[in-house]
Amino acid sequence: MAYTGGPMTEAMYYVLLALMNPNHGYSLMSAITEVSHGRVNMGPGTLYGVLARIQKEGLIDLSEDDGRRKVYTITAEGQEALQNEYSRLIDLVRDGIILKDGEEGE
Repeated sequence: MAYTGGPMTEAMYYVLLALMNPNHGYSLMSAITEVSHGRVNMGPGTLYGVLARIQKEGLIDLSEDDGRRKVYTITAEGQEALQNEYSRLIDLVRDGIILKDGEEGE
C-alpha cells in the first residue's frame, strides 16, 4: 500500500521528522519529544503502529535489524511526503493570519 498523499496525522508527521536521522524505536521516542520541543510524548503503542503503517506505505525503510534493535530510515518518498506536509501546514498558518489581524484591531 503506497502513500497517496493527503493530510498526515500529527504522529506520522513527527515520526517522519524525527527520522531525518536514522533511528531505532526507543531512541526515536526521545527524538520525537525533542523535535516537538516537548509537546509530543509518544508511547510505544502509537509509535510502533505508525512505524508499521508508514513502512507499508514506503515512507520509511528498515535499514538495520540485529534481532534486538530495528533502525528505521526515511525514504526519498518519505522526505517528499514530509516536505509536502510542511508546505501544507505553512499554507494553513498563512491563511490563518487573518486571526492575528483581528487581534490587533481589538
